Amino acid sequence: MKKDVIISLKGRQTDGEEHGEIELVTEGSYYKEDGNYYVTYDETEVTGMVGTTTTLKIEADKITMLRCGQNNSQMIFEKGRRHLCCYETPFGAFTIGVRSNNVSIDVSENGGEISAEYRVEIDNNASGSNDFHLRIREC
Repeated sequence: MKKDVIISLKGRQTDGEEHGEIELVTEGSYYKEDGNYYVTYDETEVTGMVGTTTTLKIEADKITMLRCGQNNSQMIFEKGRRHLCCYETPFGAFTIGVRSNNVSIDVSENGGEISAEYRVEIDNNASGSNDFHLRIREC
């Protein structure tokens, strides 16, 4: 079961009083493998990561985001847990902490929705609050 899907992504990043928001609608692939769902799409200039492919592994209680290309990273979102993750940019690689306050997963073979609210930590210092909401629907 590999399907072409439409992906609607809304993300928000807040750092103190400054905040940024992105909204992206793009095409991607959606499939199930070994009991987990996967969604893959190419980043665009809207996200500032042209040349990067994002894959989300959706498990029952956890979302793993893998980015490959211009920006390489792995981020794990699991409610109430802190994960150390690798984040690589054209300027160098570093380790970040990702602490998820809330993770919502509602997917089936027809698509669905996932979201996460999380804080990013650099050198054990919180660098801001973030959230994303992703909707997957068949073309």
